[in-house]
Amino acid sequence: MNAMMRVRLKADGRIVEILADGTERALARAVANATNTGATLAGARVAGATEGANPRIGGQGRDAVYAKGIRARAKLTQAEFAARIGVPIETVRNWEQGKRSPRGPARALLKVIDRAPQVAFAVLDTAKSER
Repeated sequence: MNAMMRVRLKADGRIVEILADGTERALARAVANATNTGATLAGARVAGATEGANPRIGGQGRDAVYAKGIRARAKLTQAEFAARIGVPIETVRNWEQGKRSPRGPARALLKVIDRAPQVAFAVLDTAKSER
């Protein structure tokens, strides 16, 4: 039986796995070891494409740059990205055009994808296959 992996994005940006006994284990190191890359996942982010990259772009404009940057680094089309994260393509388009800003769970998911895309997509793919 496959158990669903529980992960949490900590306030300091670390991604941890929540173990059955309630303790936490740093996940980025475990994934880096599993993929034999030797690099931390957070270090793979593209400089300048994170939230707040351009302070002159305010509010929704900054969110649009952030959302588009995450999708671009994942090398997915809008349709592919929407399908992978389980939202309508219109949602991704609205984020990237600055019509809407990701809020709550969507913002948290984008942060996890930004920091550890392999982990996030592996967890999302596992969750879809368990339905």
